[in-house]
This record gives sequence, structure tokens and C-alpha cells, in this order.
Amino acid sequence: MDKECVMPCVFVFGTLKEGFPNFERNQGERIPGVFSTTVSYPLLLVGERYSPWLLLDAGEGHPVLGQVFSVDDDALAEMDALERITEPDGYRRVEIDVVNLDNGLTQRVWVYAKPAHSVKGADVRMTLQGDYLLEHVALYVSRRKV
Repeated sequence: MDKECVMPCVFVFGTLKEGFPNFERNQGERIPGVFSTTVSYPLLLVGERYSPWLLLDAGEGHPVLGQVFSVDDDALAEMDALERITEPDGYRRVEIDVVNLDNGLTQRVWVYAKPAHSVKGADVRMTLQGDYLLEHVALYVSRRKV
């Protein structure tokens, strides 16, 4: 039987994915499958840290691939802290629709993304084709190392 989210779920497309640099901060339970946003968004690598940004500019860019995790309140709070949602330059936690490419199920989930206006004046180093890969991780610099 396919597993769906019963608690809040978070779509992760960057460093919080399983096997990626900030995965240790992701205390959620992974929902099986490969997920994609149902609409296109720009996916960028920004600044000297090459941070992955999903830009909330629906209809631009490409569908973004990622993983979905079911989270409890503590896990969500940990992700909120990592993504600095209370900081002016932090990410925003918003709801979007994603589809499980393995079974076709669509669901509403949280995602950490940047408002479209954030790109103005940003040091965009690379525009991705909808997938943050291990080759991009090689460019990433943790906030702890800056």
C-alpha cells in the first residue's frame, strides 16, 4: 500500500534531502517515491554558499523534483530554524502541490522557498533544470563554514 502523509508533510528539494548536507537536521519520516511540483518554479544556486533556492514564481522555470517527509511539530520546528523563517532574508514556509511520480497521487505539502522579489540583487550563480543533484552539493558551503 502506498504511504501518504497523515501528519504535516514537507517537500524538500535541496540540502534537506536524504543523502545531502543538511539531512541530519531533517527528523521527518520519508514518504516513498520521487515527487515533483505540479507547476514550474525557478530553482537557483545563490551566493558564495551556492544555496539552493526555490523561487515562488509559479509558472517560470521547471517542475522541481524532491522528496517528501512526514513531520511532527518538533521536526517542523527544527526545519523552520534551519531555514531561518523568522529572518528577513530567510526562507518562507508555504503550501504547494506535489505529485508522486511513482503512483500519480497529488498532495498539498509545505515547502521552504524564497519570495519572487528575493532574487532582485541576489548573486545568482546557477539556474538549475528542476533538480538539485550531488554535483551541485559539491559547490555548497554550509552556513557553519562561512
